[in-house]
Amino acid sequence: MIPLCEKYRAECFADIKGQNMAIDSLKIFFKNFPYKKAIILHGAPGTGKTSLAFALAKEMNSEIFELNASDLRDKKKLEEVMKPATEQHSLFGKKGKIILIDEIDGMTSDRGGLPELLSLIEKSCFPVIMTCNNIWQQKFSLLRRKAEMIKLKDISYWTILAILKDISKRESKSIREDILKTIAAKSRGDVRAALNDLQTVLDSKAEIAPDDIHEREKEEDIFNALKKVFQNKYDPNVTKVYDSVDLSTDDIFLWVEENIPYEYKEEELYKAYDALSKADVFRGRIYRQQYWRFLIYENFFLSAGIAFANKKPSGLNKFTLYQRPKRILKIWLFNQKNAKKKSIAAKYAKKVHISMKRALKDFFLLPLILNKEAIKKLNLSDDEIKFLEEYRKEHQVVV
Repeated sequence: MIPLCEKYRAECFADIKGQNMAIDSLKIFFKNFPYKKAIILHGAPGTGKTSLAFALAKEMNSEIFELNASDLRDKKKLEEVMKPATEQHSLFGKKGKIILIDEIDGMTSDRGGLPELLSLIEKSCFPVIMTCNNIWQQKFSLLRRKAEMIKLKDISYWTILAILKDISKRESKSIREDILKTIAAKSRGDVRAALNDLQTVLDSKAEIAPDDIHEREKEEDIFNALKKVFQNKYDPNVTKVYDSVDLSTDDIFLWVEENIPYEYKEEELYKAYDALSKADVFRGRIYRQQYWRFLIYENFFLSAGIAFANKKPSGLNKFTLYQRPKRILKIWLFNQKNAKKKSIAAKYAKKVHISMKRALKDFFLLPLILNKEAIKKLNLSDDEIKFLEEYRKEHQVVV
């Protein structure tokens, strides 16, 4: 038996419910290709990311070449499977081709997977569509800059209920209204989960009661988590808001620190940063003493402590454009810069038979003593030579 989520998969844009803005953005991307060669459809599971890619292929009369990122973890696999796909034209007489890489959450950078993907996207003759549940992981920092991003929102309760009623009708099955409403409510915006629960009800020989349908566990989007902390002062569950966010505590700290000024002003701002600093104090104690009971206090100040800095009434539901932490980018740029410095020092240390520690300590002298002939002997790369030139200008070194 074909699962309902496959049997009723959207075949065109008209079948995609609740994602009109994402559809418009996808059309613009396709029209402007190759201005940007890749696009990332990101959002919670069951919001229609993969279906949207297939609908686009149908609308544009294009062949779709589907890959699952979990099978493309390293450079070798990408070269074997994806590289030919980015070069060969459609085999079925279609107008074009779309490359779909599903669930890129499973990719890693430690075996060359992500760097090779970036390289193949650059060379691709065809649009590359990627789907991802959580695009804000640090490993995707370069990918976010190379690709356009479209956020798919959670599907509303009423839209899911309408979908369930329509499919029940098409299946010629009479399902009680209270059962359909319970499925819609407990799916928490996940259409796939709702259809799987409906399938269970349709296939069950015994009568199912609303209490038999369990609520879906769901990862919290960092943007929604921030909104709950900043705008819902009296939410009794505010201390648990980060439990389902797929980010490390250190990353959550950076997100909170970056976005406090967008929500709080004057006295509120002071109180929010004071709560954040107290959370940081307990974080430090945990690292130093390995006393994990302090995690309760760290989490309290990071959530409820910041929430109580807000003097405005809860539930205003105002829109705030939260920003990605800029400190992550600064750290990345520093690490890139430091890596070049270390690679130059390592080559210099090897040539003159000194320790790496000594070479780094005396690095400020290298722009003075490394002339063109010395640079050639050290076999410095173009990037390393460029770094040395920038270092000279930055530190006003005259050769």
